[in-house]
Amino acid sequence: MTVSPYQSLIKPDTDTNREVPTKPFNLSKNITERFSLKGKVTVITGGAGAIGSAIAEGYAQAGGDVVILDHAHSDNGLSKRLTAVYGVRSEFYQIDVTSAEQVKEVVAKIEEKFGTIDVFVANAGIAWYTGSILNEDSTPENWRKVFDVNVNGVFYCAKYAGQIFKKKGSGSFIITASMSAHINNVPNYQTAYNSAKAAVMHMAKGLAVEFAGFARVNSVSPGYTNTLLSAPIPTEQRAKWWGLTPMGREAETDELVGAYLYLASDASSFTNGSDIRVDGGYCCV
Repeated sequence: MTVSPYQSLIKPDTDTNREVPTKPFNLSKNITERFSLKGKVTVITGGAGAIGSAIAEGYAQAGGDVVILDHAHSDNGLSKRLTAVYGVRSEFYQIDVTSAEQVKEVVAKIEEKFGTIDVFVANAGIAWYTGSILNEDSTPENWRKVFDVNVNGVFYCAKYAGQIFKKKGSGSFIITASMSAHINNVPNYQTAYNSAKAAVMHMAKGLAVEFAGFARVNSVSPGYTNTLLSAPIPTEQRAKWWGLTPMGREAETDELVGAYLYLASDASSFTNGSDIRVDGGYCCV
């Protein structure tokens, strides 16, 4: 007899178990303690960038060890500073997330050096600057590059970090999506970016079901944020963003960190398959 590899999460009416399920682990009843990352190993791709470095700082402040992954040649001393200031372990590894083999190798190195991975933030991403897909500069190559970094790179990270989570029986995988997964941006056209971010937001929901027996998967959707990625955009165009945002401005990077800390910590022990928008109210109008 062939055994099906699939197991339904929905129990049949004939199930004889009538006990109310409870959480299978003990957590501190002190909510401030549950927000602590002390003793947890956290990994952040795009960790040397503006948003990634803010997340790294927040995780170190919460007591977590921080591993910074980035395509850049260095993290400009960030990992050393986190160790010196907060007394946590921190390392930097250069990586191209579009290479599945590199992701696999680096994840193995982290596990060997730190013993495990508790939190993995798939944050690396690139923007789209060439406007309408009908523009001459909007080439198929540029489209593929956005998807390779923003979607395929997240899949590689989820696959290899997920193997560690499954082996240890716990973990939190967090994907940086975007409010652009929810809406179409105006006046700037960026269909490639929007489509890629919509893909990884839904990827988080799919993985939340796949990993439910051993780990949680969620996403964060930042709105317009004051980083170098916005620098090439003319001020007149950015001013239109501000006008469409109820709070009237872009976010600063440290304003995003609370969502990432919540999802990384035991405070979010029943949060799975969720997306947290941090967009100043943009998606409300």
